[in-house]
Amino acid sequence: MSGLDRRRFLATTAGVAPAVVLGSATPAESPPANAAGVDVLTGADVLAATGWRALAGRKLGVVSNPTGVLRDLTHIVDDLATAGVRPLAVFGPEHGFRGTAQSGGSTGNYVDPRTGIPVYDAYNATADQLAAMYRAAGVDTVVFDIAGVGARFYTYTWTMYLAMVAAVHTGAAFVVLDRPVPVGGQAYGPQLDPAFATLVGLKPIVQQPGMTAGELARLFDALFLRSDTGKGDTGKRLSSLDVVTVRGWRRDTLFADTGLPWVLPSPNMPTPGTALLYPGTCMFEGTLLSEGRGTTRPFEMIGAPNIDWHWAESLNEAGLPGVRFRENYFTPTWSKFAGQTCGGVQVHLTDRGAVDAIRTAVTMLITAKRLYPNVFGWRPDHWIDNLTGSARLRTMIDAGAGVADVVGAWQAELAAFRRTRRAFLLYR
Repeated sequence: MSGLDRRRFLATTAGVAPAVVLGSATPAESPPANAAGVDVLTGADVLAATGWRALAGRKLGVVSNPTGVLRDLTHIVDDLATAGVRPLAVFGPEHGFRGTAQSGGSTGNYVDPRTGIPVYDAYNATADQLAAMYRAAGVDTVVFDIAGVGARFYTYTWTMYLAMVAAVHTGAAFVVLDRPVPVGGQAYGPQLDPAFATLVGLKPIVQQPGMTAGELARLFDALFLRSDTGKGDTGKRLSSLDVVTVRGWRRDTLFADTGLPWVLPSPNMPTPGTALLYPGTCMFEGTLLSEGRGTTRPFEMIGAPNIDWHWAESLNEAGLPGVRFRENYFTPTWSKFAGQTCGGVQVHLTDRGAVDAIRTAVTMLITAKRLYPNVFGWRPDHWIDNLTGSARLRTMIDAGAGVADVVGAWQAELAAFRRTRRAFLLYR
């Protein structure tokens, strides 16, 4: 078979943690995190413990960013090179391979000064362009290792998807070094309408899918790759998909409980608490209010000039689980309202396990529109529709719908997605 030899791959990782191959009859079992002295180990840590033997002799291309680190904070590309399993190329997503670009930016093509390895700019690249990069670099195996946040509109998910499509085009094997989902493994929110497909959501998954990169890769390979690699029955799937699973992680484990080091997945994701709120509060990116970019607490501080304490009071009266709102004033250094004093709220976490970020944000949106009709508004480009996956949330809120109605509108599609994803889950 083309791609990574699966028998050799499984044999070399035996005794450390199972490598899960697409189509396995039984999902890998993970012991409880940190129970009986068991630490959470990422897929990268699992392979590094073997000296990367499973990848030796392959012509590697690595899709990664600053989060692709081992437990000792060594980047996997640096460790691979030191171990003599030197990648031929690295492919950098949004913000760049070493994380030197801001939101919506990347770093172009260059040679990594630390390792001398060519770095290709994968952000905004099409699958065809990525395939051309693979061919130019001469790779036959693509390794993906990026820590996401757990929201559909985080672009790394779709960098992985397009990298998979490109792997189909070139016949390359695809290996995912899996990592925990920082927000836990439960699914919430509306499903994307394909008519609203963009780089913040290419395929119909829900807003907070609650799936690791490895689980999403399995779902993508089974359900979506054929539609993007050919017409009808001529479409193809990956020649080889392997997921090196996380050891010691369960679906109800949040990042703060893993014992793993937090490396900012992007410049505006400073803490695991930020990540817990992001699948909801990122929707303020689609409004005229500041989502907190340009502050030390993006996606936790929300506001605009001429908003006052009434917003926090009204939100606290709603009794949302897991959060408390504090009247807050801030001056962004860049992005919306740069240099202007904004009033609003800071969202404080009171019970991390009880937070429903999307319901929380819907409540915030509806309350802000009601209290401040002359301040609240949607971005003219209706970016909110791309974030939520359709025009439904915007039009319902504009029509005066309440929180229960807005959240209730997507419950049927959410239930269907939860049923669909079961076949692709790897952790209990």
